[in-house]
Amino acid sequence: MSHYKYHVFFCLNQRDGPRPCCAAQGAEQAFEHCKKAVKAAGLAGPGKVRVNRAGCMERCEQGPVCVVYPQGVWYTYVDQQDIDEIVERHLVHGEIVERLLVPEEAAP
Repeated sequence: MSHYKYHVFFCLNQRDGPRPCCAAQGAEQAFEHCKKAVKAAGLAGPGKVRVNRAGCMERCEQGPVCVVYPQGVWYTYVDQQDIDEIVERHLVHGEIVERLLVPEEAAP
């Protein structure tokens, strides 16, 4: 049995050069917003939801990205409303947010 019902990882990688990176696309702010939203919803803690930082997850061109385990559902997002939708629909109700999924063909 998993220690958490859901474990959410946000790519916060910062890179130099021409390749895109999640950090340059507001990933840190999205991560912080998600942590606060999870806590405010009473979802934080063992047996519930954990939100963590991650380094590069090799989805740079589809970023910014986060992934929800144990299902391995990859999301991209644009703003705090997208994060709120992931929290409400996926983390609260267990429903995958189809419109925010990283396309499978984009997988490394």
